Amino acid sequence: MAGKNTLQIRARSYFRCGLVAAVVALGVTCLSETSLGSSPPTGPVSATPASGTPSLATTGSTEQIRQLVQCGGTMYAVGSFTEISWAGTTYGRNNIFSFSATSPFTMTSWNPDVNGTVNSIAFNGTNCADAYIGGQFTSVGTTPVKNIAEVDTTAGAVVTAFGHSASAKVETLLGAGGHIIVGGYYKSINGSTADPYMTSLSPSTGLDDGFIHLGISGHYDYSGVTSSTTNIYNQALSATKQYDLVMGDFLSVAGLARQQIFMLNLSTTPATVTGWTSPEWDGSQGGAYPYQCAPNESFYIRAASWSPGDQTIYIATTGYHANGYPTGATPRQGLCDAAAAFPATINPPSGYVLHSWVNYTGCDSLYAAAADASTAYFAGHERWSENPNDCDAEGPGAIPAPGFEGLSPTNGSLTFNPTRARGIGADDLLLTSAGLWIASDNYKGSAMCGGKTGHAGICFLPYG
Repeated sequence: MAGKNTLQIRARSYFRCGLVAAVVALGVTCLSETSLGSSPPTGPVSATPASGTPSLATTGSTEQIRQLVQCGGTMYAVGSFTEISWAGTTYGRNNIFSFSATSPFTMTSWNPDVNGTVNSIAFNGTNCADAYIGGQFTSVGTTPVKNIAEVDTTAGAVVTAFGHSASAKVETLLGAGGHIIVGGYYKSINGSTADPYMTSLSPSTGLDDGFIHLGISGHYDYSGVTSSTTNIYNQALSATKQYDLVMGDFLSVAGLARQQIFMLNLSTTPATVTGWTSPEWDGSQGGAYPYQCAPNESFYIRAASWSPGDQTIYIATTGYHANGYPTGATPRQGLCDAAAAFPATINPPSGYVLHSWVNYTGCDSLYAAAADASTAYFAGHERWSENPNDCDAEGPGAIPAPGFEGLSPTNGSLTFNPTRARGIGADDLLLTSAGLWIASDNYKGSAMCGGKTGHAGICFLPYG
């Protein structure tokens, strides 16, 4: 299948906004917009990347940065890699490392040495002394663990007081409201089977604290679909810290029909699922919307982001083409391989949301999203933007936009178009007050970002 990668991709987009508009619709009191803290500049970010950021090696096996997180003045990077280059020196780092968030982006000596892929990293509020990591691994340094651990950020040692055993792969971690919220493929975690796939853990003990109890179940099953299992894949916290947007493969959440994505209200105890959903991805209106994608990519909403004003949610998808839809048929249908915008409030009287706009790549995947006031940013391994009239080819009116695109929040048209090596596909976009961080890979020597070389795995586009 042209344009589709064979490796599993994980998009961890940065949600910098609260849920003001959505909570108004749900009748919940929320903090005012002015209480959300400092916001990124209006944007867009510079098309020229900052020089001197650490990078993956560009020879040998394919390696990947899966998530970037900032805590205090330090950036933390996790993924699947063995060596990091910075300022002419190569550092041995197994799947996790840290560096200064500001130029010259100095590498730290922190080296926990994780023996398998780290999919996610999180912190408990503003406490940067310890990091929580999840993925598919069995040791940190010489300490046996299983897929989850707390690691101190000075010595890199496991904090053994925190439980460190999940029965299967952990995909996502999030620190919120004094909880460490975990998602993945596991059915038991730190001795508990009460909340499989998504669990709230005590940050001190790692035990299930009962804050999340959703009874998540089911997975996609339609004609010809590739076998899959229930999982929670991605999540992101609103800036008000009251809401968590959760993505994965499921059919039922807290007794409600949900597919692809749901919104979790963290201001209640326990957390509750909101009414925000759409027939464009959940099939609730039957055949009225083509809500399924190609059978080998049934789970297709991999990332999402909020507009600064909390009015709009942007989603980034894979999926190739609508299920049963001929490859060559045009224009494209559904949400497969596209960037799309949805209102954050439910449309009365329907009780669901519908898209404001869709921008098709022409059958190439998007895995990451972020937004400032001027631009909605998307990244993956796409070749084109505004390409609804072809698949795996440049159709009429399509615009070359390899690896990264900036779209108008109003209508989804391409407005910001720096080039980036496609590689496997950008895995994460992290928007901060300083600029936009892009996490990617070194597939076939991929190292170009914004027309500059030397950015394998990490690229930083600063605000000017």
